[in-house]
Amino acid sequence: MLRNYSNSRTLGDNIRLGTLTAFTAGTINIASLLIFLSFTSNVTGHYAILAAEISKGNWGQVAVVGGWIFLFFFGSFLSNFIVINFNKKSKYLAHSLPLILEIICLFFVGAYGQLFYQKTLEETEYLVALMLFATGLQNGLTASISNFSVKTTHLTGTTTDLGILVSMFTQKKYRKNGELIGRAKLLMSIMIAYVLGAVFSGLTYYYLEFRVFYVISVCLLIVIGYDAYKIHIRHFNTKYRYNKIYKKPNLFAYLYGKIHGTSKNEKKRKLVFED
Repeated sequence: MLRNYSNSRTLGDNIRLGTLTAFTAGTINIASLLIFLSFTSNVTGHYAILAAEISKGNWGQVAVVGGWIFLFFFGSFLSNFIVINFNKKSKYLAHSLPLILEIICLFFVGAYGQLFYQKTLEETEYLVALMLFATGLQNGLTASISNFSVKTTHLTGTTTDLGILVSMFTQKKYRKNGELIGRAKLLMSIMIAYVLGAVFSGLTYYYLEFRVFYVISVCLLIVIGYDAYKIHIRHFNTKYRYNKIYKKPNLFAYLYGKIHGTSKNEKKRKLVFED
């Protein structure tokens, strides 16, 4: 989900990334609405509030809402900054670091809300700001590594794109276009996952309260852990065999042998250069 970049990504990569991050975005949005009476997975409504507060001359609220919008922007900026500057060193690290930062932010919101939250206006404004920064990180990351194919924190553009695709499918020639069909599948999976996340948050909030942010953090850890598994565990067997061939036993070879044992065929096998 995180290793591949831009045009090297497959439809499956984008669908897996889109569904999991859209689920978390829907969960975040409804949780923040129920707790703070504010949406935090997008800033469309906040622009309207900003304009309304400017017209009223409430400059204190203008500063607060403007700060929220800036933090969402800065989260997107920081995600892409990390990706483009660390991508050559380690794609996995560059693509997972924004999610790690998001997990830290959401975990802090959950812990603070569970242990210290007094429901004051100042606390609410700071926690909303932190959540907007976190969702900005997520949206910037998914858009950056997928060549702007995956955006999961809001559904305005997704619904628009899907409406356009459905209208195109009224003509037979477009219904046979594999790229358009794949795009439609991606958009549908994002929409369904977002709604499921929102429903999950609405149903479980009254039992979990601020602990719902721990669940969101676990979902994001699954995204990070999936690629860690692909990179490290999947190649465990390969590294073991390499060390076996060149007679360089190490911890990998020892652990693999303990877990899987040594097959009879491997015991009988003899390499040519061993003679």
